[in-house]
Amino acid sequence: MSDKHVNQDLEALHEQLKKDHLGPLWSSIHQLNTLEPKPRSVPYLWKWSLIKKRLDQAKELLTVGEEADRRAVFLINPGMADLEPVGWGGATQTLYAAVQAVKPGEIAPAHRHTTSAVRFIIKGHGATGRVNGEKITFEPGDYLITPTLSWHDHANEGDEEVYWMDCLDSPFTLYLSTCFTEFLPGNKKQQDLVVPDDYSSRRYQGGMTRPISDRKPSLAPLGRYKWELTQKGLEGLSDFDPDPFDGYALEYINPSTGKDACDRIGARMQMLPPGFKGKAHRHVHSVIYHVFRGQGYTIINGVRFDWSQGDFLVIPSWAVHEHVNTSDEPAYLFSTNDLPIMEALKFEREEEYQENNGHQEIKDVFQPRV
Repeated sequence: MSDKHVNQDLEALHEQLKKDHLGPLWSSIHQLNTLEPKPRSVPYLWKWSLIKKRLDQAKELLTVGEEADRRAVFLINPGMADLEPVGWGGATQTLYAAVQAVKPGEIAPAHRHTTSAVRFIIKGHGATGRVNGEKITFEPGDYLITPTLSWHDHANEGDEEVYWMDCLDSPFTLYLSTCFTEFLPGNKKQQDLVVPDDYSSRRYQGGMTRPISDRKPSLAPLGRYKWELTQKGLEGLSDFDPDPFDGYALEYINPSTGKDACDRIGARMQMLPPGFKGKAHRHVHSVIYHVFRGQGYTIINGVRFDWSQGDFLVIPSWAVHEHVNTSDEPAYLFSTNDLPIMEALKFEREEEYQENNGHQEIKDVFQPRV
């Protein structure tokens, strides 16, 4: 049989296998077992001005607790936009991120879900959250956690709007079809309080000491990580040489285990000193950055992404990246990641960029939507 006829017969067989809901491994093996990670998500940057504009429009149309449980605009990675429903809510293939806005007097009703969630307070004073019976104060720069199946609700008891970043592992739990959600009986908006306000953070005012009762590991012994303590930690690190890749960086940990503060979502705050030019590297875990303060740019796979205060930036799995602070003030970058998942599954790997003394050539400049 001629090669032409063999090829035609193979193509016909491929079509028949497709109809039979079967597949030919001989022509698919390198798509199923890639030489290196090929993430669906792509590097992307969302400007704060655009996100806030859309939130402002929603504020005129929706009242939290009435027309909506939450008023939040979430990031959809262009590489995942074709997934249904709603791109799985994915900024990366495992992580969802959004900006939530709560006006004075509004209450976001209580619920709990399989997905783990964390929050970073961006702007505004007067908001609180209730988590498993504890009322927690929200202040700009604070990091707060609601691990899997934790009851939580939010309220704005102040006189100004409050904005924060939400991050959940929704794409991960949706892909695995493992998500459950529950609401309080009788449409009750807020859970009952069972401990004094800010109980967990008041128990941990001593920094790297812990109550003896927390020697036994628990899911969330500390619910709020105050900005003032995080800032002090970064200032202490700045007495020494910065990390060549990340500048001065801290990660939030569970004081009873030493592991990540939230069970499946990692989080960090890093400070890039003025003029910092980090070296490039890549890793399997994906990252969502929020620019808390400062301005600069990140080069991802040869493309320059310019950022300023409030912006959001995604670094997909195995993307080569490096950070630069272009200002004469420190830049503070808050980030969330899926490192706990990658380490638990033994997928994590890291690699330094070897060419050009560790720095990429800029081949293009990203143009964000505004």
